[in-house]
Amino acid sequence: MSDYTYVAIDARGLELRGRLEVADQSEALKRIREMGLFPTKVLAAAGRRNRPGEALAFPKAARPTISGTRKTILPWFGRRVSAGTLTVFTRQLATLIEAGLPLLRGLLLLEEQEESPGMKRIIDELARSIENGGSFGEAVAMHPKVFNRLYVSMVKAGELAGALEATLGRLAEFMEKGRRIKGKVKAAMFYPCSVLVVAAGILILLMTYVIPRFREVFEGLLPGAALPAFTQLVFNLSRAMQSHLMFDAGLAVAAVFGWLAALRTTAGRSFFDRCKLTLPVLGPVFRKLAIARFTRTLGTLINSGVPILQALNIVKETADNVVVSQAISNMHDRVKEGDPMAPSLKESGVFPAMVAGMIDVGEQTGALPEMLVKVADNYDEEVDNAVSAMTSLLEPIMIVFLAVIVGSIVIAMFLPLIHLMTNMDGGGGPGGF
Repeated sequence: MSDYTYVAIDARGLELRGRLEVADQSEALKRIREMGLFPTKVLAAAGRRNRPGEALAFPKAARPTISGTRKTILPWFGRRVSAGTLTVFTRQLATLIEAGLPLLRGLLLLEEQEESPGMKRIIDELARSIENGGSFGEAVAMHPKVFNRLYVSMVKAGELAGALEATLGRLAEFMEKGRRIKGKVKAAMFYPCSVLVVAAGILILLMTYVIPRFREVFEGLLPGAALPAFTQLVFNLSRAMQSHLMFDAGLAVAAVFGWLAALRTTAGRSFFDRCKLTLPVLGPVFRKLAIARFTRTLGTLINSGVPILQALNIVKETADNVVVSQAISNMHDRVKEGDPMAPSLKESGVFPAMVAGMIDVGEQTGALPEMLVKVADNYDEEVDNAVSAMTSLLEPIMIVFLAVIVGSIVIAMFLPLIHLMTNMDGGGGPGGF
């Protein structure tokens, strides 16, 4: 018989520690499960082949599972996890923990029902880390490509405060609102972008295939006759596009790659982000999105117990706009010196005076997290209204744009026919136009 110390979780989620005198590791695990506990760590006493204090690896059959079998994930399978999948996982885990289910059992349950191979593998590794005695914050920190710094910091703060389920709930709500607003903006931009793509395709088809056929017809009907100036202009553009189609396509591809390369530089990214905030129609939408993201992220972090300076650093890294990030960095330096946040916000030129005023009131009344979330809700609603108005404005503009392009080409093709029929009615020959 040998001695084993164990750490286990009971049905209420409480951590229990104890000591057993059994024959081997399997017997220890069996005894712990018979007591209605879920083992998270089993340590062998001195005298065994394992060093004292070394955690024993759990065999596959010994891991507590929800059902009898667990699917094995191939180690080389992809780890890509979409934002929607991560949001659903966070919401479901928060619900399970709030219902009283232990964290490890909740993870195993979610792993059983997860359909995404990448997320299933991540949950499996999270569960194994917790089985070996690690915390949930340490487990998610081991996957920085899936869980960003905001996620990790909030989870660690929630664990320290003993309110992991509430923190996960805030995280899920934050991610859901962010995805909802981002989806509305994408949906609003889809229509004009699709119209532009269709218009470009129609224009290329007309200029490279249809217009040359009309040119051949007119050259046969009106040999040596001068065409109307507008028709001749369209023919010249068609000839140039047809002759240099591959060169133009290569130039367009090079321009796209050049632009993407420029965005990787600090100067290029700063120029692009500044332009986003100053565009005539889209600029106000991007600005409101940036303000809503900043206030909601900062409010959620502070409300979860993250210190203000650490929260500002996290918000700066997740701002997704160099101009806004620089403003937050300046504010961080001022707050570090003991100054309030509001004056720095007002001087940045990025945030409106109303936002700075509400944050100032929140700092003075000690209700900064609530005030930040209120500002975020207000700007989310403004973004929703602005997107709806922008969609209503862009739809007729795109229709008129497409009609002008196609209509101009049609008119250019009918002008010679109109002049030809006029000359024939007047008894004249096919002279000049």
